[in-house]
This record gives sequence, structure tokens and C-alpha cells, in this order.
Amino acid sequence: MKKKYLSGITVLLLVVFYLFINCYSFISPKALAYSVLSKDEEKVIYLTFDDGPSIMTNRVLDILKENHVKATFFLIGNQIKGQEAVVKRMYNEGNSIGLHTYTHTYKKIYPSRKGFINEMLKTQGEINSLTGIKPTIIRFPFGSRKHLTMSFLEELHSYNFKVYDWNANMSDGIKARTPIDQLYREATKTTITEHPIILLMHCDYMHKNTCVALPKVIKFYKDNGYEFKIINDGTPENYYPIK
Repeated sequence: MKKKYLSGITVLLLVVFYLFINCYSFISPKALAYSVLSKDEEKVIYLTFDDGPSIMTNRVLDILKENHVKATFFLIGNQIKGQEAVVKRMYNEGNSIGLHTYTHTYKKIYPSRKGFINEMLKTQGEINSLTGIKPTIIRFPFGSRKHLTMSFLEELHSYNFKVYDWNANMSDGIKARTPIDQLYREATKTTITEHPIILLMHCDYMHKNTCVALPKVIKFYKDNGYEFKIINDGTPENYYPIK
């Protein structure tokens, strides 16, 4: 009877220990990152920001500089006027610049391929006049899903454009005032299973909470051994599956 009693206690302790380990893995930031990677997978993250430039973009650049990391900015052409110094700073500090149309207006950019491409070219020209470069990396406003076809992709390639969606994101594009803790959780959650990670954030004038969450997000990925890279012409395209 005593042996059965002791055996029962041993089983109970093992169960408690198992639950403790699993609970710790759930709440530990480091465990969150490692749980979605095998040893053979490359630990790379691309920080990307849409909808700039704005006065808030300068704050994002400050944070990146303080943390010694670079990011990729997909810019809206009609927002460049008045923010020329921000675009120049972005480039001079080693960040990557991409195209995000000229107006970001759904009804203007998606009725025709020609209109979409012309908006990209117009934004490319604005950036070229300030930096001397002609960016060819592009991001569809609201993502490429339902818009990108194989024939459209071939047409974009004829202009040397390369498409980049995302596989992780903050909800700041839907609600700029999303609580800071929620933005952090979204950027680091365990459902991020694709690698490398392309993290979507925003840097329009409304995105103060994004700026507050950003240093914590950077620290999380640094603590877990990730390398921060920028998207450039040599980065493999990343777009939603074409149906």
C-alpha cells in the first residue's frame, strides 16, 4: 500500500513538473522565439514600415539608430513633400526604401494595372530626385492577395519590380491606437511560423504606440539571436500565393 502511495506521488510530481515546463515555455519570450524554429532554420527578421514618410518616421529612425539595426520603408509618394529630409536620412543611415504607390487610394490604384504601375513609377521618381536611387522593391497597399496574378507579376518584373508582402504584423495599420502590449504580442507571437520573418508595421503620423512598442520588439528578437536584414534587390520575393 505504501509503495502504491509513493508511486502515485511520483506520478503526480512528474505531471506537475511537465505542466510547469510547458507553462514556462508559453510565457517565456525566449521560448516563444525558439519554439517556432528548427536548428537548421535561419534566424532572420526584416523590420518593414509602411505608409511613411511622416514626422513619426523620424522617431522610428531614432529607435533604429539607438539599437544599431536597419529597416525597410515602403513609402507613399504623395507624402514625401515636406518630409524630404526624412527620406534622405532614411537612405543615408543605411535603411532600404521601397515603393507603396503614390496615393494609397484603393479606387485609384487597383482598377487597372497601368494605373498601379504608374503610381509606383511616380513614387520611384520622387525618391530618385532626393537620393539618386531608383527603388524597385514594392509592396501592394493592403497586400497583394486578390490583386496579383502570374501575368501581372510578369508585367511588374518587366519594370524590374519585385513584390514583398509580409508573414507577421502589428495591427497598427487597422487601429493606430492599439495598446502597446498588444502590438508587442502580435509582433512576437508563436503563430509566426514562416521564416525569415517579414514583420509589417506602420510609421504614419498616428503611430505613436508603434514607436513605444518597437524597442521591446527589437530587444525580443536580439535576445533570441535573430539577425536584422533589409529588403533589397537581392532579397527573394515574398508574396501571397497566386491562385
